[in-house]
Amino acid sequence: MKSFATTKLQQTVDVLMRSGARRATAYLRPTAVISACRPCYRGRVANGRDTRATIVVKLGAPNFQERAFIKHCVKAGEPFPVKKIQLKYAATQG
Repeated sequence: MKSFATTKLQQTVDVLMRSGARRATAYLRPTAVISACRPCYRGRVANGRDTRATIVVKLGAPNFQERAFIKHCVKAGEPFPVKKIQLKYAATQG
């Protein structure tokens, strides 16, 4: 039987790969997050023809931006764990 954190980690990576986003973050509690990130090259995630995907996974304390989001969630009365996984897309270059 999988633990809750393992299931949330798998969901986070799946959402990241399907959405084409740069970063996906799941908030477990105010002091713990799961973050999956795809490294960018020149502001873009690797193109669709690539046969491999590199993903960096972070389990632990939230960073500065994640702490600000948690503060807004607590102020709004959002219960933890936050149900939706937050996505951040890569900046597009023109």
